[in-house]
Amino acid sequence: MRIGGLASGMDIDQIIKDMMKVKRIPLDKMKQQKQILEWKRDDYRSINTMLLGFRDRLAQLKLTSNYRTRMVSSTDETKVSATVTSGAAQASYSLEKVEQLASAAYRVSDPVNIDSKESFWSQLKDSPDVKWETGVVETKTAQVKNGQIDLNLNGKEIVPGTFSVDGKSYTVITEGDPQEGEILLKDGKLTFNDSEKIQEGSSVKLDYAIQEKTVNYTLSKDQNRISLGRGALASLSVTVGEGDDAVSYVWDGTNENGFGVLKNGDDVLGRVDLANGNILFELPPEEIPEGTKISTTFSQNFTHFEVGSYTSKGKVNERIFVTGNDSLNHVIRKVNESSAGVTMFYDEHTKQITMTRKETGDFNTVDEKNEIFFSGGIMNKILNFENSVEQGGQNAKFTINGLETERASNTFSINGVTFTLKQTFTDPISVNVSNDSEGVMNTIKGFVDQYNSLIGDINKKLNEERNRNYHPLTDDEREELSDKQIEKWEEVARSGLLKGDPILSGVLSQMRLDMYSSVETNGMFNQLSAIGITTTADYLEGGKLVIDEAKLKEAIEKDPDAVENLFRGTGTNDSDRGIVHKLYDSVNQSITKLQDRAGRPSMTNQQFTLGRELISVDKNIDSFEARLKIQEERLWRQFTAMEKAIQRANDQALYLMQQFGGM
Repeated sequence: MRIGGLASGMDIDQIIKDMMKVKRIPLDKMKQQKQILEWKRDDYRSINTMLLGFRDRLAQLKLTSNYRTRMVSSTDETKVSATVTSGAAQASYSLEKVEQLASAAYRVSDPVNIDSKESFWSQLKDSPDVKWETGVVETKTAQVKNGQIDLNLNGKEIVPGTFSVDGKSYTVITEGDPQEGEILLKDGKLTFNDSEKIQEGSSVKLDYAIQEKTVNYTLSKDQNRISLGRGALASLSVTVGEGDDAVSYVWDGTNENGFGVLKNGDDVLGRVDLANGNILFELPPEEIPEGTKISTTFSQNFTHFEVGSYTSKGKVNERIFVTGNDSLNHVIRKVNESSAGVTMFYDEHTKQITMTRKETGDFNTVDEKNEIFFSGGIMNKILNFENSVEQGGQNAKFTINGLETERASNTFSINGVTFTLKQTFTDPISVNVSNDSEGVMNTIKGFVDQYNSLIGDINKKLNEERNRNYHPLTDDEREELSDKQIEKWEEVARSGLLKGDPILSGVLSQMRLDMYSSVETNGMFNQLSAIGITTTADYLEGGKLVIDEAKLKEAIEKDPDAVENLFRGTGTNDSDRGIVHKLYDSVNQSITKLQDRAGRPSMTNQQFTLGRELISVDKNIDSFEARLKIQEERLWRQFTAMEKAIQRANDQALYLMQQFGGM
């Protein structure tokens, strides 16, 4: 901190500020110059952004779909409807007869005799129609790496006959080479038979059951229960603690109102809810305090069945695992979410279940019998599908343009036209595909609107008046104005910076030339004016376009190919190239010029002209500020020397006064 004027009584700080203010005038002008360069750069980039958007529109207009939009009509929408793509040829189709519609295969069961909401184990544990097994059902998604699947079982064994990959059943072997239908499990890795190898890197769904599962826990404070997350338990042992202090408790298989007791001799750890797998501790908290390690090993009751169908992708099937605590509703959801290609539905009123294939049509080319198949006591005896008779599963049969044919679905496509059959009929129905002149016209109108908008924005910058009485504000001037006043001032100060700019003038000139150029279309029209697109009569609008919609629509209907070639002709010569291609090249060149001048936000200042000018101005500012600092320090030294001299003079005067006063 500098404090001056103590000896002289002068406001040295203000004096130096005022002296430096005059010296800073050139610096303010350099900063104003920098601001103008930045405004110019931003204005160029704003124009460039508009050109980029217009170029994107031109890129879209190169596509044939913009000029070949089609419309389709049916003489009876209640029986046949149709949609069409832009690539469809103009044509007429006659559907003379629809003998039958495609339908999905389905089966309806006899009434079932179980509660749909209660667990299977509670209702069917003693049923001779269900083959119950013990283990723990697991489902994993794994990736094939080096031709194998890593399956970490933690030393547990798989229950025989329960392993499937993406629904396909496999026999697990532990030695030798796997044959078809076998999979080798060795060192925790699964290897397929050579003929059944799955593509490297693909994901597969694994379903299987292991003999038992071990899960470890660490008790939190005041925790008096553990949830295994598995129900219908078949066995359970619990170890409390670790090492020599560990104590093991076992459920001996007894069942008292759905609960079993965990014992070690006469010592009781607690009870287990067999249906839901919740362990309730009865020992006092001090005997199993916070942080105690608990290890549980358990198995559950489960069964499984097979269900599948013939589909457009071939024969598919899946093994559905049913744990004892699953209800009928759970089982139906598992089937519906599987890859078996069928859906099931349970009706509470009739107590029956319907099973429907997800696709319509007839896909069973093997034995030409059923489209849906299944096996297992659950499906046959419990869900009562054993005596069900399959219905449906047929293709749509119809005659189109004299050709008798079939489709697996009532919705199908021919030459870009998608037909939907809704009823059977015998009287002919016509479906006509024609050119959608309205769609093509809307595309052209959209292009003209964007072109006019771009022309207007560029012309505004080219003709904007420059008000030289308004300069960029200095720091001192900003401090004296409000934010609103600053905003209004700068709006005027930055106007007209691109007035008469040669780059922008060149952009407009080239675009006008492209728009007015002739194109060899091999048709009726070779200029925009011939299809009703001309420039406005007001020259001040800078070449904006107007459309005679009636003339444009007439041209599209008379010679749509010529209209398309006029815009997107792809000839090698300039005379054959459409207006869109010419404009695209011109706009692209203009974008490059503007980027050379003003750059992109991602570019450094060294990479474009205005940026290099900004670097030069910044260097001048830094150099001038350094000189100002030296000048300010010199002034302070001079005034400080003056203060010291005055102080010495004051000290001498005081000394003399003291000497004379003492006489």
